[in-house]
Amino acid sequence: MEFSMKLMTQGILLCIFSQLLFGVLYLFSLWLQPLSGTDVFAWRMVTMIFGLLLILFPTIGCKSILHLITNILGYNWKRWILFLLGTFDAGSQFWLFMWAPLNNEGVNIAMGYFLFPLVMALFGRIWLKEQLSSTQKIALLLAACGVFHELWHTQSFSWTSLWVCAVYPFYYLSRKAMKIPALQGITLDVILISIPSIIYLSYQSDSLSLMLHNFHYWYLLPALGIVSAVSLSANLKSSQQIPVSIFAVLSYIEPVLLFLVAVFILNIPMTISDYFTYIPIWLSLGLLGLNGLIKK
Repeated sequence: MEFSMKLMTQGILLCIFSQLLFGVLYLFSLWLQPLSGTDVFAWRMVTMIFGLLLILFPTIGCKSILHLITNILGYNWKRWILFLLGTFDAGSQFWLFMWAPLNNEGVNIAMGYFLFPLVMALFGRIWLKEQLSSTQKIALLLAACGVFHELWHTQSFSWTSLWVCAVYPFYYLSRKAMKIPALQGITLDVILISIPSIIYLSYQSDSLSLMLHNFHYWYLLPALGIVSAVSLSANLKSSQQIPVSIFAVLSYIEPVLLFLVAVFILNIPMTISDYFTYIPIWLSLGLLGLNGLIKK
């Protein structure tokens, strides 16, 4: 497929913009204190609905959601179960993303996102029968060395890292296997996730009283929804305008930003041993990135 220079330039800029917004999104848990990570997650889901609908209305219309429900999913209960499992998966990842910065899990979350594209490649090989190149195999081996060092040094592996890198690929791969349209799919996901979020905010959270007495929540919470929706839509749009290999390379910006935020803003200390864990992972990502750029 041919990519025009104009579309590719626009797609690259959109992808970089979305990755930067993902990094900003990570900071909302700090800005919205004393709200808990769960409170921030719940408000993010509720406000994100309006942001997504604002994007959906003028582009593909809300009827596209009905088409997803009635035609693509239809009355096939197996497809519905697989879709809802993906929704639960996405919801758990959204919650973890907002919870981690307030619970000293920032570096571990970054590690999960560093490993995520590599595990995606491995799962894609197993589930979708996609072939791995020699470069991808070497990259996976390097990443495995970093993980094995972490296991050897700490005798454990953070559950947050494991949840991101081992569970999140299911969402992407299941959606790809089912051919779920990206924007419609994530909009339906967020609508479904917002139902328990609204219940939680109504009965378990005191954030409503905090909002009434603190003016800064009145603009930070809408900003949370807008940033979430814009970053997601920009990311989806860029994926359609640039080659997959370049999109994958640019997607590594997010975990780098999460790592930098964890170390320099959240002040999570790094030991010499931590670098023996991260350096092989960074090398594996660099190898994949270099390979993708050379091919293009």
